Amino acid sequence: MQHEDEIMEKEPGIGRSALLFVRDIAIAFAILILILQFVRPTLIFEHSMENTLHPQDYVFLAKQAYTFGEVEQGDILVFKSVLLDDHGTNKNLIKRVIGLPGDVIEIKDSAVYRNGERLVEPYTKDGVTEGVMAPVTVPEDEYFVMGDNRRVSLDSRREEVGCVPEENLVGKVIFRLFPISTAGVVK
Repeated sequence: MQHEDEIMEKEPGIGRSALLFVRDIAIAFAILILILQFVRPTLIFEHSMENTLHPQDYVFLAKQAYTFGEVEQGDILVFKSVLLDDHGTNKNLIKRVIGLPGDVIEIKDSAVYRNGERLVEPYTKDGVTEGVMAPVTVPEDEYFVMGDNRRVSLDSRREEVGCVPEENLVGKVIFRLFPISTAGVVK
């Protein structure tokens, strides 16, 4: 009889199995919450970042990227804009950083100039930036941003977007997960 008791103690019962299952789910949920504090999955909807990013691309944002580092010219970031979506909430936009605080940005001769120097922008869809924009000095703690598809991008060139305040930054695009054929680090 004692031998049967020892066997019963070694075999987990249904109650113990359920408890272990709940524990494993709780641990997985805690890990997910921890990961989501640092990374945010995001789906691209618009064409303003083509050819770098396309509608239906699935990317990851580093939410804490600027807690531990500085915004750099060329970063692709997501920010809250003052534009409203169909539900009346602030729209998130995705754009590339062109100008940092104190930089002077100007558009002329089908190109963007930063502090008087013409930018080399191989990431733009058409290779040119049409139009003219008088020199603009980027305010302190704000960023001048533009989409890579300049013909359709609603960005800092437009008054309704303007320069982006640092507190509106949601995160930096770091990785494309989908489509699988183009998965990898985003530059």
